[in-house]
Order: sequence, then C-alpha cells, then structure tokens
Amino acid sequence: MAAGRGSWRLRAPRTAREPSPAEVRWGDRDPTAQIHFEILRGHSDTVSSCHFCFEDAKILSCSYDRTVKLWDVDRGFPIQVFEEHTAPISECNLTPDDRRVVTSSYDNTVKAWDMETGKMLWTVEHEGIVTSCNISCDGRYVISGSDKENTIYVFDAVSATVVSRIQGHHKSTITRCCFHPDNQRVTSVSYDKTIKLWDMTTRSTLITINEGHSNAISDCCFTSDGHYLCTASWDRSLKIWDIKTGEFQCHEPVSLSQGHEGSVSSCLFSQDASLVVSGGYDKTIAIWDTEAGCKKLSLKGHWDSVTDVAISKSKKWILSASKDSTLRLWNIEKMGHISSVTESRKARGSKIAQCEECEKPFLCLQRSDSEVISRCVFCRLSSPVRQILPMPPSVSPDL
Repeated sequence: MAAGRGSWRLRAPRTAREPSPAEVRWGDRDPTAQIHFEILRGHSDTVSSCHFCFEDAKILSCSYDRTVKLWDVDRGFPIQVFEEHTAPISECNLTPDDRRVVTSSYDNTVKAWDMETGKMLWTVEHEGIVTSCNISCDGRYVISGSDKENTIYVFDAVSATVVSRIQGHHKSTITRCCFHPDNQRVTSVSYDKTIKLWDMTTRSTLITINEGHSNAISDCCFTSDGHYLCTASWDRSLKIWDIKTGEFQCHEPVSLSQGHEGSVSSCLFSQDASLVVSGGYDKTIAIWDTEAGCKKLSLKGHWDSVTDVAISKSKKWILSASKDSTLRLWNIEKMGHISSVTESRKARGSKIAQCEECEKPFLCLQRSDSEVISRCVFCRLSSPVRQILPMPPSVSPDL
C-alpha cells in the first residue's frame, strides 16, 4: 500500500490484524444526520491527541492505553501500532514529511519513531511527567513540557541532544507547547493562565501575557504564517492574539465565546486560517468563522469529553479525539447548506461585505451598538499598528 509521499511503503506490523468484512463497517452512519461522521474504534482508553497526515489519507492518534496508532482513513482501521511507552501518552506529533513521529508520556519520556518501520529511534528521559511535545516546522528540533519545575526542553530531533532546558518557565503545569512557524520561537501555555513566547536564539522570553484567560489555558496554536495565535481555556472561551504586530498590548484579543458549555480543551486553525476548530469538556466540537468571530456549527456525538481536534487541509473533514476512547471523522463539506448555519447568520444579522483594507469578502455581523464594521477581523486585529515586534534576536525580553 503506497504511503502517499515518496516511493517508500508502509508495512503493517504483526499486531495489526486485517479486519473481517463485518468489522469494515466502521460507519455508524446516520442517513438522517446533516453532518455525516465515522467512528474509529481501536483504543481502549482516552484518546489524547490526533492528526491528519499523508495528505489527509491517514490519521495518527495516541492514547492513555499507551499506544500510538496510524489509521487508514478509507478502511477506518489501524495499519501501524507503536508500543513502547509504559504510561499514558499525552501527545503525538509528526515531522512535516510524515516520516517520523514524536510522542510524550506520563512515563517521563519523549520518544521518536520511524513511521515506516514502527521502530523506536530514541528516548529522552525527563525528571517529571511530560505533558506536551511538538516538532519544529523544519523538522530539526523537538520541544517538550514537563511538570517537574514546570520545565521546557528543546532538543535536536535527530541526535536527541538537549539544546535548551528552561526551568521554572511557568508557575504551574505546562499544558501545551508548540513552535512558531519560523522555527526560532516557542509558545507555551499553562494552568497559571499565562502565555509565553520564548526565543531559541537569545534564549530569553520575548513575550509574557499574564492572565491571558480567567482560568487555566489548555491549548494553543498558530496560523500557518505565524501571524496569529489562538488559545483555548477552561474559562469556556478561545482568544485570537496578534503576535506579529503586538496589538495585544494595546487592544483586547478577539474572543470566541458562547461556543462551549464547559471548559475548552483544544483548538486548531485551518490551513488558510478561515476556520478555528475547538473541542470541549461538554462533549462537543465547535467550528468558528474567524473573520466573523462567531460559531458556525457544533458537532455532537461523543459520549465523553473531547480531548483534541484536527482539520484536513481541504477543510472537508474534522477529526476529534475523546475520553470515550474513540475518534470521530466528520464530513463538513456541505456545512454551508445546513439550515442551522444559515439561520444563525440571519439571527445575528449577518451579511457578506468587502473589507475596506484587504478588499477580501468577510461575514459582517450586525452589532448591538449599531457600529458599522468595515474591516475583517484580521485587519481589525492588526490595525492600528503601534509597535511592530522585531524578529529575534533584537527583541527585549518580557514585553
């Protein structure tokens, strides 16, 4: 079976049994449902992290059952299983070429794996449980967050040599850490409600946003160009921050609220940044229109908290992981034709307008204060530009 990139091929390990004809019926499709979904069953405990890979033809997931699984989307069956961790796996990530997988675990380790063979390449021991891991966009570095003294580690992705170790980076447990698309800066969020951007060149903290939310911050993600950062929180909201221009220092970030009835666990931008997808402890997935700053649709079906979300490059599929031990694959291709989406727009008094600054169309919502909105949310975020943050290493620490 072709892998999708290059000439190499994935080989299913001995532990991945071929499904019987009955098991191939992984649909759980409801013909009356407006959003069709598939249920992927294979993990035996909470699914903690999920990703699309191989041009959306495969799915990667990890679980508290101590395994990482690579799924074939068409068959809905795991074709590769990675088993070496001795405690729940908190997160999994892939290199940009999909050839290597990095995982973090409560067994105090970060491990790297060869995607083709399923063999473990290296292990980095930590002094405490590892809550998060991420790979730089150029595939050169790995970052991890440990609860021992709230430490951030940066190490070489090939040799596993520790490059930096930042102790006491936060005042409480680090919930998520990720690389900026420029590969030189690292963002982390924490139970301490702060957001930090750390520079690998100057080895200093460039930005600290205190009280970024009113409760613990659970996740963060960048747009593909690195201009905006989205954060998710237990305060039931998401916020979009203009990191490039530093406008967050002068104005409030765009807040996405009234989408979840409980804490928000996860968030992710679509490739073109037109959508944000979030998962919540209320068992739902919310799809947000970033230009309008409002929720488009909620996806309901999981039996327990949603722990992670992903969106395909084509924006056709949403992937969700849950504490109910399953993943769900949602087809949102015809989302715009659903009556609840169109009626929500009408109820909010929305219309399509042209942004006077970037001249792109955007969904303009009627404001209660009769304010005329003439610019899309991205232009409103980045203007007026009072202070452009210089690229490292010339930025002063702790702005």
